[in-house]
Amino acid sequence: MSKYIVRNNGPLKGQINISGSKNAVLPLMAASLLTSEKCEIYDTPALRDVDVMCSILRRIGGNVQFDKESNCVEIETQEIIYNGADTELASRMRASILVMGPLLARTGRATIALPGGCAIGARPIDLHLKGFEAMGVKIWEKHQDGFDYVEAEVDKLKGCDIYLDFPSVGATENLMTTAVLAEGITTIQNAAEEPEIVDLANFLNKMGARVKGAGTDTIRIEGVKTLHGTRHNVIPDRIETGTFMLAAAITRGSIRLNNAVASHVKPLTAKLRECGAEVVEEDDAIIVNAEGKKLVSTNLKTLPYPGFPTDLQSPFMSLLITTEGRGTVIETVFENRFMHIAELQKMGAQIDYSDRKAVITGNKNLRGAAVKATDLRAGAALVLAGLAAEGTTQVEQVYYIERGYENFVEKMSSVGADIEYIE
Repeated sequence: MSKYIVRNNGPLKGQINISGSKNAVLPLMAASLLTSEKCEIYDTPALRDVDVMCSILRRIGGNVQFDKESNCVEIETQEIIYNGADTELASRMRASILVMGPLLARTGRATIALPGGCAIGARPIDLHLKGFEAMGVKIWEKHQDGFDYVEAEVDKLKGCDIYLDFPSVGATENLMTTAVLAEGITTIQNAAEEPEIVDLANFLNKMGARVKGAGTDTIRIEGVKTLHGTRHNVIPDRIETGTFMLAAAITRGSIRLNNAVASHVKPLTAKLRECGAEVVEEDDAIIVNAEGKKLVSTNLKTLPYPGFPTDLQSPFMSLLITTEGRGTVIETVFENRFMHIAELQKMGAQIDYSDRKAVITGNKNLRGAAVKATDLRAGAALVLAGLAAEGTTQVEQVYYIERGYENFVEKMSSVGADIEYIE
């Protein structure tokens, strides 16, 4: 099994170019199914999850070409030959559910195996299904050969008013890509406001859709009859940006992050400044400087955007272990996102937790240990902890990390990290 070997070799210094966003590109790729014409998506990161989505689209009937040297994926789906995502592919990542909306919009049918991904807690698709039903879709839930499926069918999609009980990113994306070809106007209230939602709206509008209000809690979509192909550049990955910002802080180093959007990481920037790190925002770059600084602890609570992102909760916890004082982390988005704590405790972290609240006693000397990535972001957190630990840290199950970070080892090494990939 593949693993990373991580050693502490002092402050990280240099600059890193941020890749395109994983969480933005997957719904864009799914949305390409809305047209028979070619869509070209640039700044697509070379990730395991992107490879899985390419396989799903090819199975559906897409001609998919992914040039990993130029980071461009070309998708042309002239004919739908399979209306869904099968169990083998759907089990690899949750984003497989995002093809359901485009398939319903284009063909009126979809069969989706319930998706897998990181085990960070229950992430039901009931909000997706309720929205589909409001637009006239008939839903059947089935269990066959040990797997759960959802079958959906509709004669004509009708625009309607939808209120989401929770501002789910996936549900907002799926309902947007369904409503663009529905008859009439669809309004999504309590919609997710993430930058990835805005990027999807921009992509759809380039295809000829009429989407307004993305980035606010109310999105209005006027359905059109057809969409066409387009070219689009994916936004930078704000979670990758945040991870490397934290890498600079935890090693007391200084890193310049190019192709980073400062407005996308405002909650993290605020917390790093509370801890005592210097954060400089430029038009297309962010500089984090913690050289020679005595960082102190702080408290945080994860919330839907524009609150502190749940995806940066575990990496930030690694930083808190190395600061002065005691900090509190409250997780409100996923109920099972503290699995990394047991791994950090193997490295000497003092963390007391119950339910969704963790109290971290800082200024503890971390020591290298053999640990396992329990999910994508937890894996990044363990690497960060290894950079600050005495001795050698072995991080196993790194396929989780490869799902969401492009050239992770190479980028870390470029700013001085002592990290090695072992097959």
